Order: sequence, then structure tokens, then C-alpha cells
Amino acid sequence: MCRDYLAQLREDYSKITAKGFQVVVVAPSRGSFIKQFLEAFGPFPFPILGDPSRAAYRGMGHQTPPKWKLLAKVGVGLVTGKLKGMIPTDEKQKEIVMKSMKTQDVYIQGGTWLFAPDGTILWKHIDTSPEDHAKIDKVLEITDTLN
Repeated sequence: MCRDYLAQLREDYSKITAKGFQVVVVAPSRGSFIKQFLEAFGPFPFPILGDPSRAAYRGMGHQTPPKWKLLAKVGVGLVTGKLKGMIPTDEKQKEIVMKSMKTQDVYIQGGTWLFAPDGTILWKHIDTSPEDHAKIDKVLEITDTLN
């Protein structure tokens, strides 16, 4: 789970829901790991659901890029200082991040989707890399055009 993106969603949650949208997060993890994540980084005003088999991720077109490519990006980010906050200083949070790197699919890329109440896809952004999350400002802008 990209904790920075979730923190931004938490921060702007009221702006999103004020426009009539709900936030639901799907993570490629088991419920037991999500519970640990929430204990360290929560609470969040929206549900975080697990997709440990990645069926929803794959069904919606999300990909797992080659691991070497993502590890190379992390290496460059660490050397250049662009990933300074990658490992939290809080011990409980650090433990969860380190555990996720060892036990979770941290390589699969997520995305942001907006659905109509009937399930019709209104807008989507599938991340192509860890830094390619849809910007919350862009999501809010899109919700303005849909209302």
C-alpha cells in the first residue's frame, strides 16, 4: 500500500465525499496484514479491503512490472535522496514497511478508479510506476466534471 497516497486520500477525504463520491481502497494484501498496517498508520475514514489473490488488480488491468526495473528505481532514489521518507522513523511503522517489503507484493502497481453507482467506469488511472499515482487534485478536478 502506498502510505503517502493513502495519507493524501485521508487528508482530502472530506473534499471527495462532499462531491458525492465514496473512497474504497483495495490492497493486494490479506486482511491480517491490512489490520497491522492500520494499527501502525491508521486510522483512515474509508475502508481498506484486501485482494490477496490480486484477482481484482489483474481483472482491472493492473500490472507487475519487472522487479529489476523497480529495484533500480529505488536504488537511484536512495542514492539521489529522492526517497528520504521511504523507511519511516517511527518503529511500529518501520516494522510494517520492512515486513511488507519481505512478504507483500510491493511491485504490483495500483490505480485510481471512479465508478457510477451502477458500476459504470467514469474515469480511471492505472499507475505505471510507483511515482505515477493519480494526483488527488486531478481526481478532484475530474469529480467536478462528473457532477
